[in-house]
Amino acid sequence: MSMPASLPTAIEYGVAGRPLAGERESGDLHAVIPHSGGMLVAVADGLGHGYEAALASKLAVRTLAAQAHLPLLPLVKSCHEALIKTRGVALCIALLEWRAATMTWLSIGNVAGVLLRAGARRTSEHEHVLTRNGVVGARLPPLRTATLPLCPGDLLIMATDGLRDGFHTEATFDAPVQDLAERILARHGKVTDDALVLVGRWKGQAAKTNGELEAR
Repeated sequence: MSMPASLPTAIEYGVAGRPLAGERESGDLHAVIPHSGGMLVAVADGLGHGYEAALASKLAVRTLAAQAHLPLLPLVKSCHEALIKTRGVALCIALLEWRAATMTWLSIGNVAGVLLRAGARRTSEHEHVLTRNGVVGARLPPLRTATLPLCPGDLLIMATDGLRDGFHTEATFDAPVQDLAERILARHGKVTDDALVLVGRWKGQAAKTNGELEAR
């Protein structure tokens, strides 16, 4: 489930993905879901590829959409319970809050997340999501979120393991987000797996504080 990028929201986004050659469906899917006071953004990577992987990712996306009103940790646990009889998925999920201008995120398995700071002079200023080993639907690890402030122009990039490391180095802050997603996929996509990348640009206000706000 996704929401058209043309709607007036505080984030604009683009997505590029493809299935493994020879497969009809990709097991890598995304969700951009309006939430009370914000927006939920997620990328799910069904284990393996093909129909069974796509089935798990589709169920993950449906569960997130149906229960997006829940706080982030109960939402992930609910998704885990819904996927127990499937192959399971790797999942990166972020909750973006309008008024606070913050993002709370976590990752389970092999989906990467990077927050590129607009105006950052050094790559060390970028933020990478803490990824915990596990599988949503099979082996759920202890969950811990991190909350970060957002500023106008910040870029959120989520990518499955169908993308090679260093994919975020292709990002430029002045390019349209859909162009960025397609460029990243073209230059860093592997031919041995499904692949998907989501690029979102924060269009809301700046947070009042800097650095990591909270971890729990």
